[in-house]
Order: sequence, then C-alpha cells, then structure tokens
Amino acid sequence: MADSAFLVRHGPTAWSISGQHTSRTDLPLLPEGEEAARGLAARLAGTTFAEVLTSPLQRARRTAELAGHPEAEVCDDLLEWGYGDYEGRTTAEIRAEVPGWTIWTHPSPGGEPAAAVAARCDRVVDRIRAADGPVLVFAHGHVLRALAARWLGLPVADGRLFRLDTATLSELGHERETPVLLRWNS
Repeated sequence: MADSAFLVRHGPTAWSISGQHTSRTDLPLLPEGEEAARGLAARLAGTTFAEVLTSPLQRARRTAELAGHPEAEVCDDLLEWGYGDYEGRTTAEIRAEVPGWTIWTHPSPGGEPAAAVAARCDRVVDRIRAADGPVLVFAHGHVLRALAARWLGLPVADGRLFRLDTATLSELGHERETPVLLRWNS
C-alpha cells in the first residue's frame, strides 16, 4: 500500500537506559543498541520502500545504517521533541519541581511546544501519504508517538497512549480508508 509507514525507534543509548530525557543531545548507541539495530535488518528485509527517512541525530542514523538502510535521507522534522531545560533529566527529577509533569501535558521551559511538534509530524504524514509506496522512518520515542497520533487524526498529546520501546518496529496503515495502527512496539 502506498499510504503506509514503518516506524523504527533507535536502539538503546546510555540515557534511554537511565531514563534521562534525550532530545537534541546527540548520544551514540550503546553496543547493545547497535546489536538491536542489526537485528532489525531481517525484519525489514523483503519490503521495498519508496522512501527511507531518518532523524539527523546519530542514534537514529546509526540505527538506520545497521538495519540495512544507510541511504536514509535526513529529515529534520523527525528530530525528537525538544525538552529544553529538562534535557538530560529524568521524569522523577522534573516531578520533584513540577508534580505530575509529562511532556504530553505540561510545557518544558525553553523546550518545544506541542503545536510545533504537531506541525512537524503533519509534514511527515503528508510526505508519507504522497509517497509511491511504503515509507520507512527512523526516529525517537516521543516524536514517533506524536507521529502516530497525528496519523490517526488525534492531538499530539494522545501520543501518551502509545508506549514505544527502543529498537522496535511499528506500522501505520489503513483499514479501508481509515488510518490505523497495523502493528505497534513490535
């Protein structure tokens, strides 16, 4: 189907293991992250993609390369949600100052507003829908969850409903004309 996308969250990094919010800090994959990325290659084999896109950050680009797609085109719209002053901090640390904080429900000082993330995700959705075949996307946890919400026509905040682990494969598609999640966090 032309109007579909395979989403890959990058492999583990030191901060994804420790629970630190990582947006623009350009961390490398851990050795186990590289191994997990290699493991995705067999799962992606056999599908011809009209486009392969990646976040510009090394953890996503390296995952794409190790998963068999070194040709992935850098797409700035796939950068992780900008956490601003909360970059490198855990949710528990932030909640000590702002009880109940989540990226989905509260602003991040110096960070990116949800409306800006929605606009970036909408551009990616438009690009997927215009492609001549399935699109493969390598990116980050929160932006991919937001992208799935926008695919479904939901507000970005509804991305909170879609847990997404590192080095996982998800698929967006349709049931008849309705956008759906075909596979998630696999």
